[in-house]
Amino acid sequence: MRKGIVVTAHVGVEKLAARAEDLGFSSFWVYDTPMLHGDPFIALGLCAKATSRIKLGIGVTSPALRSAPAAANHFASLNALAPGRIICGIGTGNTARRTLGMRPTKMAELESFTAALQDLCAGRSTQYREGDRVREVEFMHQGAYVNITDPIEFVVAAFGMKASAIAGRRGTGVLSFGLLDPAAWSAFTAERRTAAQAAGQPVEVDSYVMTSMHVLAEGEDRYGDASRDAMGHIALSLLTFAADNPSFGDNLSAEETDAVARLLARRGTTATSDQRHKVLYRNYLGRIAAEDRDLVLPSLVDKLGLVGTPDELAGRIAEMESSGVDELVIQPVVDPVAEMTAFAKLSV
Repeated sequence: MRKGIVVTAHVGVEKLAARAEDLGFSSFWVYDTPMLHGDPFIALGLCAKATSRIKLGIGVTSPALRSAPAAANHFASLNALAPGRIICGIGTGNTARRTLGMRPTKMAELESFTAALQDLCAGRSTQYREGDRVREVEFMHQGAYVNITDPIEFVVAAFGMKASAIAGRRGTGVLSFGLLDPAAWSAFTAERRTAAQAAGQPVEVDSYVMTSMHVLAEGEDRYGDASRDAMGHIALSLLTFAADNPSFGDNLSAEETDAVARLLARRGTTATSDQRHKVLYRNYLGRIAAEDRDLVLPSLVDKLGLVGTPDELAGRIAEMESSGVDELVIQPVVDPVAEMTAFAKLSV
């Protein structure tokens, strides 16, 4: 299986991208989370200048953040800096919207936005709408401005069958965050392929999963501080999602539901407060605080992180690969260079 790296966007991240390229990783991604992290397009622009081979991805942008022409301009400009190395991840904007106190966009918007970006980034025209006014738009100046010749890879963020079907209809790959269940991936893969065949789109495209990893030393506690620190940001992102989306609670165990309640209490907010986004997302997707380690339950370690001995990890990753995952993308948060190096050496 191919390997990639994802980090939060900030100036200086280009040093990690260069290191990832030296270590042989296939891709390097940054999140698109306004009000939390830096601008992803500036970050990847710096990465493009610091690298020459590794693919560079946004994971993920959303129709709620930018208009299709503005987003296409960003991606086509990156493509001029790193021709043929750009991956455009698109989703409903769950985190990016909720950090603004808003709800994610609808699936129909996700599909139309994806189609518009695909058209514009390939030099085709698309319809742009504001209210009742609709106009056909396209890149009018190219050359040194944008690159619409080299292909951009598109992937749709999926946590369910509807998004997988959109990926199939649009001929894109699939990307998911923290979803390690081979059965779920098999279902995603089947849904995407069925939709692709019906729409006359390519069936064989790439799928990515973003997660975290901790390789256990001999005799090390699977649920010890080192494991929780390495994957705690993924666990807290799920608890944060549950706190912001109470209907998700049906999917949680009683112990996990209690952890959500404790998280809210520590942040000094409630699931119904209109201001919870200001405190709930503190240090989101960064290394967790030591006092929050108890929220990283063993069940969350098992479900959301790749924690195990080298042999155990190789077995889990092989199952994921057989279910349709082509590339495993991890986020290092404790000691990024050391974690990247260990991941690069892991035989999978």
